[in-house]
Amino acid sequence: MKQLIDVYKESHLGRRCPAYDGRKSLYTAGPLPFESKELVIKLPEEDRSAGSSRPARKERQFKVAIKLASKPDLHYLREFLSRKHFECPQEAIQVLDVVLRAKPSQIYTEVGRSFFYTSLGPRGELGNGTEYWSGYYQSLRPTQMGLSLNIDVSARSFYEPILVSEFVVKHFRRSNLSKPLSDQDRIKVKKALKGVRVRLIYMDYAKTCKIIGVSRDPISQLTFPLDDKRTNVSVVKYFREKYNVVLKYPSLPALQSGSEARPVYLPMELCSIVEGQRYTKKLNEQQVRSLLRATCQRPNIREGNITKMVQVNNFEVEELVTKEFGMHVRKELALINAQVLNPPVLKYHDSGRDKIVNPSCGQWNMINKKMVNWGKVDFWSCVNFSSEYWNMSEEFCAELVNMCNNKGMVFCQTPSIAMRSACADRIDQILMDVYKESAGLNKPLQLLIIILPDQTGSYGKIKRICETELGIVSQCCKPVQAAKFSNQYFENVALKINAKVGGRNTVLNDAILRRIPLVTDVPTIIFGADVTHPPPGEDSSSSIAAVVASMDWPEVTKYRGIVSAQTHRMEIIQDLYKQTKDPQKGLVEGGMVRELLVAFFKSTRQKPSRIIFYRGGVSEGQFSQVLLYEMDAIWKACSSLQEGYMPRVTFVVVQKRHHTRLFPTDRNKTDGSGNILPGDKQGHTLPRFV
Repeated sequence: MKQLIDVYKESHLGRRCPAYDGRKSLYTAGPLPFESKELVIKLPEEDRSAGSSRPARKERQFKVAIKLASKPDLHYLREFLSRKHFECPQEAIQVLDVVLRAKPSQIYTEVGRSFFYTSLGPRGELGNGTEYWSGYYQSLRPTQMGLSLNIDVSARSFYEPILVSEFVVKHFRRSNLSKPLSDQDRIKVKKALKGVRVRLIYMDYAKTCKIIGVSRDPISQLTFPLDDKRTNVSVVKYFREKYNVVLKYPSLPALQSGSEARPVYLPMELCSIVEGQRYTKKLNEQQVRSLLRATCQRPNIREGNITKMVQVNNFEVEELVTKEFGMHVRKELALINAQVLNPPVLKYHDSGRDKIVNPSCGQWNMINKKMVNWGKVDFWSCVNFSSEYWNMSEEFCAELVNMCNNKGMVFCQTPSIAMRSACADRIDQILMDVYKESAGLNKPLQLLIIILPDQTGSYGKIKRICETELGIVSQCCKPVQAAKFSNQYFENVALKINAKVGGRNTVLNDAILRRIPLVTDVPTIIFGADVTHPPPGEDSSSSIAAVVASMDWPEVTKYRGIVSAQTHRMEIIQDLYKQTKDPQKGLVEGGMVRELLVAFFKSTRQKPSRIIFYRGGVSEGQFSQVLLYEMDAIWKACSSLQEGYMPRVTFVVVQKRHHTRLFPTDRNKTDGSGNILPGDKQGHTLPRFV
């Protein structure tokens, strides 16, 4: 697109300098001299290395069709920012955002809303053939101050630019590449490398290929037809005679490029991973720790790096930004007013020495305190999957049970079935055995304490089996933390257990005294909702919607949750309210909101007069769509319970991945880490989304 603009700016584009979003949209500050036109651009082939013997190919010709699609009006943006119009003109903001991103996207590697490059900060290994790059996040957002450019430092994982054979050694921890890969390992290699671009190091000119798969057979057994298509030659022989290369690892499978019908076989040892490719697979625990350790910054250092990123971009000298679109970006951070709210006063049980607690700097502990409502556990057991701490179960559980009882719970000292230790490869069988044994004794487990395996990665599996297949409430403990026998650790675990078995750890004192506006004056239920999507590359897995709601009033400290699978990557929650036809019952009304409203009534014997609905994970472009659909579902759920039942609803969209960073102007008014104080509130005008 850059070449097209350079060629046709004077002759066909009316001297306009468009901003391109890298996909299908092109934006100009004014009208072009046409509404539709097809332009032709010729691009030379990728540069070849010096001394290349490859014959030059003709330039490639591309046709680019430009057609007027819409005319975003900045008038509505000004109306919105001055609070005269309450529908955010997302398209106009998108145009200006693309303008500010145009130049960086030509220079850096773009990942979502972030830019990365080796010159933008530290770069280092994460392990398993991956590395991290530093960069920055950038987005244009409407705020109470007007349009704000949001910039934050960022870091992401990338493939290391190493030989594929070396990647296999690092990623799969294989020290010996002379042995063939098993089918299971071959599939893992294919999954890890599919879609990755590699550079062929045996060519005397720059050529890259995209990996589409891995051969079933080792490269020593692969053959392919030569140009005459009548003679087959082995891959090993071809590389030896054509490029004078003797393959070191003929037992490895070959990388496949080209197409499934006509694959091109490439030896792993002769392919180097192209630099700057995002590693999108889930990082393991060690990689996550390495990334956090490498990128963790104190607030004052982060502030300096953010300011540096603005200076590096230097928007004020970028003609597209200033001259073409008339935008100006200040180099200084914006100053805003803030207020530090007083921490809420917490109420604990009267039998403890400390009944009322005023948290300091967002912190408090359970010393001299007892849970305000305690849960009861009669039937429980423990399974230890840690090989390093094989004999720890009895002593650990004795200390944990004592702590639970000391903090107010009623926890039976003796397990209902014998505790056991087992190897991590028997998780499924052991959990099923525990379930069957407790059921056979007519003592269904209320709690199963699980000491996790030493190797990470089993938590999700254990939770899935316990919570969704067996119906057992579980409390998982990391072996390294459990082995410390720390009172603070036992207190924290006791609090989790109490909440899981129906107790309440603490309540807000103002809630008991009915002094919380919009919550304690009339029966109020608080909802929380979000949708979790499968990771990139998972094209068939369902998205999971989760909704929780408070089950007590006025304390609003006990919650019940419901989850539901829905359409892949669908952000709108589809099962808030639903109707199904039953052959016997006829039309049956249900849905997550309806079910939780019924549960609230059974728990409190009150109908909510007010609903506060917190919705997470919604992007700015989906605000209106989600609000309209889900508010309609909430109203339908209410009216299905009783004709004319219409409680007041406050719908609040909560965003946490906004990258907004707040720094104190007075360094003496910070917490111990240099951050702003807990309870710091910015903003003075509530948005009108109620």
